[in-house]
Amino acid sequence: MNGRSAKRSVIKLIIAIVIIAICAAAGYFTGIFTDKTDWKDILTNIPNKILRLVLMIAFMIALNAILQLIINAIKSKRKRAQTLSTVMASLIKYVIVIIAIIWGLTIFGVNVGTIFAGVGILALVLGFGAESLVSDLVTGAFILFENQYNIGDIVELDGYRGTVDFVGIRTTGIRDVGGNVKIINNSDIKNIINRSERSSVAVTTVGIHYSQDLAEVEKKIPAILGTIKERNPEVFIGSVNYLGVEELGDSSVNLKFTAEVEESNIFTGKRLLNREIKVLFDEAGIEIAFPQVDVHMK
Repeated sequence: MNGRSAKRSVIKLIIAIVIIAICAAAGYFTGIFTDKTDWKDILTNIPNKILRLVLMIAFMIALNAILQLIINAIKSKRKRAQTLSTVMASLIKYVIVIIAIIWGLTIFGVNVGTIFAGVGILALVLGFGAESLVSDLVTGAFILFENQYNIGDIVELDGYRGTVDFVGIRTTGIRDVGGNVKIINNSDIKNIINRSERSSVAVTTVGIHYSQDLAEVEKKIPAILGTIKERNPEVFIGSVNYLGVEELGDSSVNLKFTAEVEESNIFTGKRLLNREIKVLFDEAGIEIAFPQVDVHMK
């Protein structure tokens, strides 16, 4: 966290604390939080109830802000810890909203206990109106406990590839290379590929001219690959390998090369491998083929 964002967080924290203090003081000196009314008092005490509702909402918003700031302040660099932090932040928001709704109903004299006692009605509502929500929550819990992916992991879902931006109890955000975030309901996340679980392989094919002596070229390749590895240890975390002749093309003998890289460097690794092979092949006198046309004139 840089100095500017830290300063903003401190200002938000101070504002939230001031709001909570004002709400607490208003409730203590006016007694509006201890005022108990029934349905007969609703019409006669509307201003009192509205004031209580406004103070309650302000209090809950400030409380949520403080809790979110605390979670952001203790974030770790570990992917697992970051994932748990975002899930906790998401969970707190839902809990705050639920508490605020229940508190708001009690302010207007609604017997919340009676509502929750109607388990049959509640189950019916969940069955028809909130089936997708419940499915998202359950799937989110399994994703979290099974540690399927974490923030910062590179994943692929139905052809969409990106980095996990956030993990919530209901949705997951995946950011592509263009910075666009795709928000997906947890229940829709199926057959996801976590490409950060292990290292990946950058693959490239380079064609040499048919006039080149293949046996002599293959004698030079080990030294070339060793040089590539030495020059770029931060990208090529494993060995750089020559797999052999991939194809006898129309105008080239195509040689296949691979290199072990982190998934985040899969494209960088391929581009770098192409560049280094071109440079080192030129230095070694190995001619890389290109399309040519032979013209025969009588």
